[in-house]
Amino acid sequence: MKYPVFTSLVAAAAISGCASTTTIDDYRPTTEPIKIGVGEKVAILGRSDAGHYETDRGFIDCLGDRLKNASFEVVPEEEFVDALYPWFEPRTAPKHLSRLKKLMQDPVIQEKVQQERIRYLVWLDGEVESHGRTGSMACGITGAGGGCFGYQSWDKNVMFEAVVWDLSDLTEEARIRVDSEGTSYLIGVVAPIPLLTRVKSQACEGMGEQLRGYFSQEVG
Repeated sequence: MKYPVFTSLVAAAAISGCASTTTIDDYRPTTEPIKIGVGEKVAILGRSDAGHYETDRGFIDCLGDRLKNASFEVVPEEEFVDALYPWFEPRTAPKHLSRLKKLMQDPVIQEKVQQERIRYLVWLDGEVESHGRTGSMACGITGAGGGCFGYQSWDKNVMFEAVVWDLSDLTEEARIRVDSEGTSYLIGVVAPIPLLTRVKSQACEGMGEQLRGYFSQEVG
């Protein structure tokens, strides 16, 4: 009998004087690697609600870049949406496995997915938030010259979740959630000096490495 496996990884880093913390939690129904055949592909799709909501574009692109050198081929979001037009446009794309199963009942969609050799879909959702701004900054020009003086800080939080769907047997293979938080600073000493936290890129790196480790290329 197989039991669900939960893992948690916490990493902290200090970059340019800005401390940040990244936490990765994942759920998989088994410890076995996700098998992917030779020539089969993994596509990435971010949640988008027809102009009302859109997963951070920079994060989607970053995740695609992190997976570029994996042992399997990754289909970027734009290429995937174009290839499966119009079924994965914002108004029609599935947001849950039940909706995906219903969509895949259409033999035309099944044939197109098989034609493109897309085996797995990584469905991505999340956002980046800035809050808690404090301090003040004053800049001006005098007869002796110009400059800025002051100090500001603000917190940045990112949360992204990725779900791996198998488009062949229509099952959920994995679910990953990454949370990253940190504080950025702006110091005014003549010229403003920004010390920015890398929460989004750290979250992308963590999720990318986790995804790469899930898949195992089948031989033959």
